[in-house]
Amino acid sequence: MSKTKDSPGQSNRTSIKEWSSDDQPREKLLSKGKAALTDAELLAIIIGSGNTEESAVALMQRLLRDYNEDLGQLSRLSVAEFQKYKGIGEAKAVSLVAMLEIGRRRASSKKIDKTTIHSSTDAYHVLGPQLRDLNHEEFWLIILNQSAKVIKTDKISSGGIAGTVADPKVIFKKVLDQYGVAIILVHNHPSGNLTPSQSDIALTKKIVSAGAILDIKVHDHLIIGGDSFYSFADEGLI
Repeated sequence: MSKTKDSPGQSNRTSIKEWSSDDQPREKLLSKGKAALTDAELLAIIIGSGNTEESAVALMQRLLRDYNEDLGQLSRLSVAEFQKYKGIGEAKAVSLVAMLEIGRRRASSKKIDKTTIHSSTDAYHVLGPQLRDLNHEEFWLIILNQSAKVIKTDKISSGGIAGTVADPKVIFKKVLDQYGVAIILVHNHPSGNLTPSQSDIALTKKIVSAGAILDIKVHDHLIIGGDSFYSFADEGLI
């Protein structure tokens, strides 16, 4: 794979416009609907053309294969990482990053006010779509009322790949400000490894103990990794 710029002067590049109408993703979308297109075809519409050896669809098929056909993995890529593929210059890479970010935001835009939390799965649905594809770690808080309905979600901290810091004083100030009576802790592991670290376990115990003093119940602590999660409550650690 080699870095490239978007150069209109490359005459051998295969443009979507040069394909037969049956092979053009745009024409296929218009005639058959968006659901008829593969992921590679939809991505090909974004980049418009491939390189001297591959059509836009073939290039996107190769890109998807490199990331296990997983759009979630693609959404973690930076502009520079997309540019490693011949035929994807800065403009195309920016378009891909923007498009995938819109998809991530749509998945996390579901209204959660007054959502009732009955289980760890319910809690995952509140913040999982927002955290599962991040390439850095974030620590969030779900604040609940007496009826286990969501009052608010709040980001406590953001860190690097290895971890982030959550201060119990900051956490409980936010809960008291919202007159919450219970909380669920949520953070992601960008690596996808759902096993809690010793620091995860120690922090959870510390927050549970502090919550007991303030009469604020810690219902659970979720670790998000891709489309899966680990629940401290389900595993008997809370």
